Amino acid sequence: MAHRQIVLDTETTGIDPKQGHRIIEIGCVELVNRRLTGNNFHVYINPQRDIEEEAIDVHGITNEFLRDKPLYHQIAHEFLEYIKGAELVIHNAAFDIGHMDNEFALLNQGYPNTEDVCQVLDTLKMARDLHPGQKNNLDALCRRYDIDNSKRTLHGALLDSEILADVYLAMTGGQVKLNLNQNKDEGSEQQMGGIRRVSADRAPLVVLKATEQEHAAHEERLDLVAKGGQCLWRAE
Repeated sequence: MAHRQIVLDTETTGIDPKQGHRIIEIGCVELVNRRLTGNNFHVYINPQRDIEEEAIDVHGITNEFLRDKPLYHQIAHEFLEYIKGAELVIHNAAFDIGHMDNEFALLNQGYPNTEDVCQVLDTLKMARDLHPGQKNNLDALCRRYDIDNSKRTLHGALLDSEILADVYLAMTGGQVKLNLNQNKDEGSEQQMGGIRRVSADRAPLVVLKATEQEHAAHEERLDLVAKGGQCLWRAE
């Protein structure tokens, strides 16, 4: 059965929905069985109130820009249908879910809470469990997992969702870069680093079998290992 995940981010007029702050941008990236599908969701929303200056400094979205954008009630049904039944992957999920539930509740049309129709995975909590005592914001995780975030001069919901998708895949997929040789040249590091998105119609992988000389060299290496104790590769 296909596992559908939606990597989601929002931008808002301010921090606390209890103080009347509203969502102004929603950005979502779809993953099915850990592969990006291109079926994304992105919308700007007129919040019908002013944006705090501190928030504008973070995301760069202005009141003027949002004046001709749709109201939340105009996108609510489409948005809910898009996320329904999926696992939402969100960095600091409590913030985004709190704003989403507030927006649905303000419509007073019987919309459910987000967690009634979606599972939620908080990548901030995951990162804190994996890297206790370290910075675990999105920029820090990009540096840690060698994810390119050079376009992230300001926060943006869709861009941040795209970046978080790469970070999430790196966090949950094991090593992104093989550091078997710390003295490898820069070119080989660039070839080995980062996440490669594999298309479904790629050519079959070529399998190269070891030669007799390579088999002999391998056995010699195992002989050396066996001299120091049990050789796991030869254990029955």
